[in-house]
Parts: sequence; structure tokens; C-alpha cells
Amino acid sequence: MREKLLAAIDKNSKLSAADLAIMLDSSEEEIKNTIKQLEDEHIICGYPTLINWDKVECERVTALIEVKVTPQRGLGFDKIAERIYQFSEVQSVYLMSGGFDLTVIIEGKTMREVANFVAAKLAPMDAILSTATHFVLKKYKEHGLPLVQAHKDERMLISP
Repeated sequence: MREKLLAAIDKNSKLSAADLAIMLDSSEEEIKNTIKQLEDEHIICGYPTLINWDKVECERVTALIEVKVTPQRGLGFDKIAERIYQFSEVQSVYLMSGGFDLTVIIEGKTMREVANFVAAKLAPMDAILSTATHFVLKKYKEHGLPLVQAHKDERMLISP
């Protein structure tokens, strides 16, 4: 039941305990207790809201930064990842397989602000070997939810 509960609130954290109880064929009390337990175990870490910032009159730039690092003896990548995610600009940090070690996703007001973050805060860190910054031009889907309306084909059907 825990996985089904997590899947349900992952898509819509506004569902009430009563609605979840109906959906999962459980009691409202059991749902509340399970959610509390998941929060206490830090399985549920928060309840962020998905906002389509392209529809808000607010300049915002999202960048994905590929980072190559030298892992620290005995700590691997964890210590450098922790240092990186402490910056307020950083939205996400992921350990990756492939050609680079970490993916860092940041947000800033302008491309210059992102560039300054990389040049002044990220790149000078001792363990950082190199970075490659990619700017997000448009978001179509995030957290499993579409941010744009599906295009409807309005052409008329012509049959022979």
C-alpha cells in the first residue's frame, strides 16, 4: 500500500486523506498514519508545487550543468555533492553514469547570473575538474506532468 500511496501523492499532493482512503481501499486513519511514518522516515521529503513559470511575468533561467569531479578518499562523491547542493541557486544534484559525474540543475534570473554562479562558486571548488552548462529553452513536461497544452489537429477529415 505504501508504494500506491506514494505514487498517488507524487502526482497530486493535494489529495485529501479521505480521497486517498477511497482510492486505495483503506481507512482515512491508516492513510494519515502511513503518511506520518513516511515523513518520519524521510521517504516523503516535502510537497513542492509544480509551477509553469513560462506563464508568469517573471524572468527565470534554468540550466543543467554537467560536472566532472575528483571523488574524495573515503567519501566518494557525497561530500562534493553536499557542498554543491548547499547553494541557494541549486535546485537538484544527481550522481550520473557516463561522461560526467554530477548533474547540477540551477535557476537564476538571467543567463549572466547562471554564468556568474558557475564561474564564481562552482568551478573554483577544489574537486571540480570541469563543467559544461546547458540552458533550458522550454519545458514541455516536468515531474511527469505536461506544462503545455496538447496541440489539437484542426484539419478537416476529407474522405474519398
